[in-house]
Amino acid sequence: MEIYKDLTTSASKEFEQLLNSQLSKTKIEEGKVIDGKINKITEKFVFLFIEGLKSEPVLDINELKSMGWTDKIKIGEKIPVLLERIEDKNGEVLVSASKAQKIKGWDKLVEAYEKNEPIMGKITSKCKGGCIVEHIDTGSLMFLPGSQISDKPLKDISHLMNEPQKFALIKLDKIRGNACVSRREIISSFKKEDKAKIIEKYKVGDIIKDAEVKGYSSFGCFFNVNGELDVLVHLQEISYSRVNHPDEVFNIGEKHSLKVISVDKEKLQVGCSVKQLSPDPFEHIENYELKKVYKVKVTKIMDFGAFCELEPGLTTLLHSSELSWTKKNVSAKKMFKVGDEINCVITEIDKEKRRVAISHKLTKDNPFDIFEKKFPIGTIVEGKVVNKNEYSLFVNIEDLEIDAFLHCNDLTYLNNGEEELTKYKKGDSVKVKILEVKVSEQKVRVGLKQTQSDPFDWFKEKKINQTITVKIISTDNKGLVVRPIGCEMDFLIKKSQIAINAADSRPSRFTGGESIDCAISDLDLNKRKVGLSIKLLEEIEKKEALEKYGSEGSGKNLPFSSLSEDLKKKDKQ
Repeated sequence: MEIYKDLTTSASKEFEQLLNSQLSKTKIEEGKVIDGKINKITEKFVFLFIEGLKSEPVLDINELKSMGWTDKIKIGEKIPVLLERIEDKNGEVLVSASKAQKIKGWDKLVEAYEKNEPIMGKITSKCKGGCIVEHIDTGSLMFLPGSQISDKPLKDISHLMNEPQKFALIKLDKIRGNACVSRREIISSFKKEDKAKIIEKYKVGDIIKDAEVKGYSSFGCFFNVNGELDVLVHLQEISYSRVNHPDEVFNIGEKHSLKVISVDKEKLQVGCSVKQLSPDPFEHIENYELKKVYKVKVTKIMDFGAFCELEPGLTTLLHSSELSWTKKNVSAKKMFKVGDEINCVITEIDKEKRRVAISHKLTKDNPFDIFEKKFPIGTIVEGKVVNKNEYSLFVNIEDLEIDAFLHCNDLTYLNNGEEELTKYKKGDSVKVKILEVKVSEQKVRVGLKQTQSDPFDWFKEKKINQTITVKIISTDNKGLVVRPIGCEMDFLIKKSQIAINAADSRPSRFTGGESIDCAISDLDLNKRKVGLSIKLLEEIEKKEALEKYGSEGSGKNLPFSSLSEDLKKKDKQ
């Protein structure tokens, strides 16, 4: 050991020189792929000789067979392996032939990806989202997404399985060692050359006949031409009228003539127009007049209405609100079908926005005008209940399209309106009075109680402070519920209006059923408001007694407890 202790000696330097010269021939480094020579073969293992290692690496013979290297298992054959460990915990060298193959295969994939070259592979199996492709040269496995199998949807790919074919590398993940390939790009590249030849046949101004509607987008409509080329008709080139979406004008599968307006040989695109095949109808829009009836053709039916043609290329909107006078939320699908010719009135012409609006209901008489003339306000007519909600009835009169509105407050003078409403059902016949007709708002209001005599008319000949006789119907903490003799309506005498003396203002003094006198304290015939008071009657009678009996002695015989004191006050005055 002394010879290595002092490294400055000539012997140490000589040994170092010999060692360096030996190692310099073969660089040994973990993680590198190196060639090993087979020098021994047993039933289960293959022993390799790698210059520079202190022991022979060992490979499992089944690993080589699974890789398809059975013909290489012979003495003297060189096999590339990955040096994983120069020395493990047991002092052995760890190598792998399969990992070396993957590394070499990855290097080839990287090279092909960087050069943008296709690789040969075969689809070996299906997986979630796509297929697994095996690289023929190296055996590396790659992922083929389902969207990249073909340029057209394929229901069955059995004819593509295990067939050698070209693939394009579209993504490499060097960290995870994953590769993604595409068969679709290879197919499209061949079609690109064919598409360039097809586009050369078209020039601006050409007319294409029988182009089929293939699909929509927010910016236009795609047409297929003779099964060899897809062309775009931009939204602005569909019609001279305003179009929000191509489905307002076209249906999938329809065939139309197109005019070529642009050819881009670099992008391999052809632009076409539908509207340029006909003259601009807005150039002679002055020929059409507002509020005049024209016959139009229904071309497209939507949820909000229908699109119609005044003439070819001049599309107008018939909104659902302009379909009927009386029906709300009416559907154009229930009234018309595509191809129908209907009468409409032009309601708007906007040259700047290139928009024409029409109305179908204006071609018919407004039923509310007819109703107003036939049934003036105050007319009593027979009707049938056709609908009902929680606060009103709807009454159809003489089978007209109009349903009149009958509020529960207009059902009866006597009972609660909501309670009275429960007595009616659909189909009931009712006699009503026309109360209001609003043509502009398309509303008709009727009343049922107005056809009956008003029990409130009993008060027409009455006046404030007049004495009337009432019958007590019931009592409660609020006061007395009474009904004037000869009247059908009930009124409340409040607790505070029962007597002058607060001690006598108890509703419990009365049992119900007895008749008493009271005075009218408030009366408004227009508002149908009446106030009744026993207290007021006492005050009136007291005042009359003071005026009639002027002496204290005579006042003692009166039934009022405070009358003598009032007489004394009067004498002093």
